[in-house]
Amino acid sequence: MNVNEFQEWVKAYYEKRGWSELDIFIRIGFLTEETGEVARAIRTLEIGRDRPDESKGTLEQQKQELTEELGDVLGNLIVIANKYDISLEEIFHSHRDKLDKRYQLQE
Repeated sequence: MNVNEFQEWVKAYYEKRGWSELDIFIRIGFLTEETGEVARAIRTLEIGRDRPDESKGTLEQQKQELTEELGDVLGNLIVIANKYDISLEEIFHSHRDKLDKRYQLQE
């Protein structure tokens, strides 16, 4: 699946579930929550967990958790991009161009 197909899949799936109808500020809250879950997954990979109510899991399980949380962040970003009719491809190009212009003198 390419990036455009994934963006369209997220759009259709989130619309089907009614998740795209949420207020943008609620969506930003979800994005923040999911970003925290990414941080927790990275912490687990890097320094571990020391809570008796959490299992450590294998390295593969920890990486799968991070992969899923990154997907949740990406899903929320796509919903935001879709709300403002911005394609991920446009975001990729814009970000690359911004960084190229910003740091071209330093390389």
